[in-house]
Amino acid sequence: ENFAAQFGRLESGELNVGAGESTILYILPEPVRRFVAAYPQVQLKMHNVTGRDGLKMLRADEIDFAVGSMLDVPEDIEYTPIVTFDPMLITHVDHPLAVKSRGGKEVTLEDVSHYGLILPPSHLSTWRIVKYVFQQHNLTFTVTLDAGGWEVIKKYVELGMGISIVTDICLTGSEKLACIPLTRYFPPRGYGLVLRKGRFLSPQARRFIELMEEFYAPSK
Repeated sequence: ENFAAQFGRLESGELNVGAGESTILYILPEPVRRFVAAYPQVQLKMHNVTGRDGLKMLRADEIDFAVGSMLDVPEDIEYTPIVTFDPMLITHVDHPLAVKSRGGKEVTLEDVSHYGLILPPSHLSTWRIVKYVFQQHNLTFTVTLDAGGWEVIKKYVELGMGISIVTDICLTGSEKLACIPLTRYFPPRGYGLVLRKGRFLSPQARRFIELMEEFYAPSK
């Protein structure tokens, strides 16, 4: 099987990949498409898991590896960033902050603090990053709506129910939103490979990782 894999011949087997909804929606589609097209005989299983649940499956060898974003890397885990995305403030197109930005004025973090935020659940890394950055600037923020998934958040921002801080991984340009860069305050967000240290990677897993790295190699 290893010999065959070196020559691109993967004719059987199974591959289990863990990832959160955002990663599955925005980062993995093209690597998955390429893998399935090249190795249709390999059964690829995508597990929609995030954070602690993903690490639990990884440690139990229920998945070969995970793809996602990590802030704190446990001692038994290896994390290799593959691609980064920039932070963005998103608002309704007629929101006061959108009007200020269109007028050529800088939107500050203090400006943002006056409006209610729509954020993912507090146990996910996005919420923790937002909290940390606001604390660093001695500012507070209010969460008016707790919503899972960037697509849900974008929809509610479009409806004018609040503003949000996202990474531009989820922005296609077709949304009815105002998008304001926040790179002055927030660091780029990395997404990458999450492995259990010491785990032997199957030929199927190694090939998928190679395809993913090849696809994102020229990216920012």
